[in-house]
Amino acid sequence: MDERHARVSASFERQGLMKTLGARLARVADGEVDIGMPFGGALSQQHGYAHAGSITSIVDSACGYAALTRAPAGHGVVTVEFKVNFLRPAIGQRFLAVGRVIHAGRTTGVCTGEVRAFTGEGGDCKVVALMQATVAFVKEGA
Repeated sequence: MDERHARVSASFERQGLMKTLGARLARVADGEVDIGMPFGGALSQQHGYAHAGSITSIVDSACGYAALTRAPAGHGVVTVEFKVNFLRPAIGQRFLAVGRVIHAGRTTGVCTGEVRAFTGEGGDCKVVALMQATVAFVKEGA
């Protein structure tokens, strides 16, 4: 595990919400992070789909952690704003949020993310949500 992956993993383990959702880090690379989440009844909304809050939470974290891989030394990240488009109902056995850095400046980063829904054992999936996010690089311990 390289330093970037260790940094992201340590931060991810401190997130209570990700534990509550059953989410896990699936991949960490330079400027990209994937987070997986299994579907369960506790994550559903009134029609039986995955709740928008759970979908938004994993893609927000994927974008934030992607930005963390590009954060200046001694800095963490916090979300400043995001926009989510839901393309179809979030129906699936599991979901994968993919966050990617589009631009990393001195104080902020811009990321894009998508959430893929997998309905079977194969690799067939549909994109259910798209995100555009801005994160701020904040000095750790401040």
